[in-house]
Amino acid sequence: MGEKKWYVLRTAGSKEKKAKDYLEKEIERSGLQDQVGQILVPAKKEIVIKNGKRKEAERLLFPGYVLIEAELTPELEYIIRNLIPGMSGFLTENKGTGTQTERVPVPIREDEVRRILGEVDENADSIAVAQTSYEVGDSVKIIDGPFNGFGGTVDEIDQDRSKLKVVVVIFGRKTLLELSFTQVTKE
Repeated sequence: MGEKKWYVLRTAGSKEKKAKDYLEKEIERSGLQDQVGQILVPAKKEIVIKNGKRKEAERLLFPGYVLIEAELTPELEYIIRNLIPGMSGFLTENKGTGTQTERVPVPIREDEVRRILGEVDENADSIAVAQTSYEVGDSVKIIDGPFNGFGGTVDEIDQDRSKLKVVVVIFGRKTLLELSFTQVTKE
C-alpha cells in the first residue's frame, strides 16, 4: 500500500459538515476505510456576545473546504469527485503539456498539515475565545463572581487574555476590577 497524504476538498458553501458525513458513509459503504486516515472540517470554538447574551459558536477556519488524509486511488478519487453531494472535488493543478492536460489532486505540504492540525488541537484544549464589541467607556453589569449585580465602566480591554478592567464604585470608592469577558454584559 502507498503512503497517505493530506488533500483539500472543495465543498459548497455551508455544506462542509454534511459533505464530510456523506463522504464518511460512502467510504464505509465502499469498504475503503483502510485507504483513509482522517477527514476534518477545521473549526474553532468561540464565545460570541451579542445583545448582552453569551453564546458558544463554531467558526470554520477554512470555509468551503474539507481536509482528508488518504491514499488516493482511482476508486476513492471517483467517489469524491462524483458521488458526494455538496462536494465539488479536489484542489488541483494542471499536469501535462499542450492539449493533453488533466487536473490532478495535489497533496498539501507537511508543514501546512502540522500548522492546521496544531490549530485544531490547540483549540480543543483551550477555552473558547470570546469575541466582543466592548469599548473603553462602555457601561457594563457584572453577571458572575463576587461582585455579581454591580455596574461599572470599562477602563481597559485585553483581547489576548479575554479580560476587561472595569471601574466599579464600592462603598463610595472607585475600585478597578479585572474580569473576563464572560463575567460582564453590556448595559
